[in-house]
Amino acid sequence: MTISKALFSTLSISALALAAPASAKIATGSNVSDMTVTDSNGVQHNLSDFAGKKVVLEWTNEGCPYVAKHYDTNNMQKTQAMAEADGAVWLSVISSAPGKQGYKTPDEANAWKDSKGAVSTAIVLDPEGDMGKAFAAKTTPHMYIIDEAQTLVYQGAIDDNPSANHATVAGAKNYVVAAMDDLKAGNPVAVSDTPAYGCSIKYKS
Repeated sequence: MTISKALFSTLSISALALAAPASAKIATGSNVSDMTVTDSNGVQHNLSDFAGKKVVLEWTNEGCPYVAKHYDTNNMQKTQAMAEADGAVWLSVISSAPGKQGYKTPDEANAWKDSKGAVSTAIVLDPEGDMGKAFAAKTTPHMYIIDEAQTLVYQGAIDDNPSANHATVAGAKNYVVAAMDDLKAGNPVAVSDTPAYGCSIKYKS
């Protein structure tokens, strides 16, 4: 199966498999494979539902100061709104395990989204860490962009200033915005891989 058969979730990941080993980084330019998910409202999503659309993945953790930098300054919300205005699907992923920083139930995740004014399409809850490890996600935030052909075209940091200081958002190069602009113009993504920065993801031990 390819990723064209399934999407990602807010409630639970019921099945997840990638061609690469779970701990290995997926090479940019690869087609991503197969996962089945259900959102916070109990609705299942298949990637086929979003055929021909770009998908942005954002790993997040409310307790992380690097995440706070981007949400408190409204930078993440503006980036989400830009992507969705371009017709993209935006999935915020929480891979924090129960009892660890950032873990949320579906109701808590929805309340947090509302409190922040986030405009993501859905929040993916991944308490077992299956999705995060499949994508080799390391930090919050950690960003991925999948194009209309289901090819991974960007992975890494949201921007080029690896600081938790809120003031550094101004003047930073937003790699997600730049990649989406490249795709919109019909060009290859100029910067397709960057080192992700932030807090380590609080995976299940």
